[in-house]
Amino acid sequence: MMYEALAAFYDALVKDGEATKRWVDFVNAHHKGKKLLEVACGSGEITLALAVAGYDVSALDLSRNMLRRAQDKAGSEHITWRHGDMRDLSSWPLFDGILCFCDSLNYLLNKADVHTFFVQAYTHLHASGVLLFDMHSQDRLSEFEEEYCEAGMVHGTPYEWTIQTQEDRIYHNFAFYDADARVTLEQHIQRVYDPKWIQSELEQLGFQVSVYTDFTQKGIHSGEKYFYVAVKQEKEQ
Repeated sequence: MMYEALAAFYDALVKDGEATKRWVDFVNAHHKGKKLLEVACGSGEITLALAVAGYDVSALDLSRNMLRRAQDKAGSEHITWRHGDMRDLSSWPLFDGILCFCDSLNYLLNKADVHTFFVQAYTHLHASGVLLFDMHSQDRLSEFEEEYCEAGMVHGTPYEWTIQTQEDRIYHNFAFYDADARVTLEQHIQRVYDPKWIQSELEQLGFQVSVYTDFTQKGIHSGEKYFYVAVKQEKEQ
């Protein structure tokens, strides 16, 4: 199961306060309502920042370990937390906005699952509600054609982290070593999708779609991430 070992070290490895602020700014720029659901919320950094910004936030994640990390943080009592899968939102009410950040959509490894999530999001948004998400750009595939390697200490634990791509997949491999040099291994796999296919899927469901590269650059350009603003349109009766 992903995030079994990584959850304990996740914030120390990737936490970025400036990036969190940029995600909150992105929500502020493209969302008007107050009632939000963040899926794949992870350790809750963005979730908690949104609550501080005045949003009524609910959040879910597939990893119980990551949820426990989020719930241990100051301010977590203001969030409705739930263990769950973003492909099934059937137990949730309607929201003004649904969010999926930090390239979490790329963990859906087949197109049917992506479609299912989009259907669930559309179904659980009020009219004119907004689905906001980001995903890896296709440039990331060439960026990691040659294996990236990082090694060091985190919370007193030696670790190694490698990233490499193969076809349309990004493979993250983590190794954590205990005091007796025993290793715990964890692999994360993400799929990189054609951004035009993503846009087409959303539009066919009834979303009006805008795409940005790296938060603010309108359209699809070279960069690290694509950001989608998908507004639910009322279907003709």
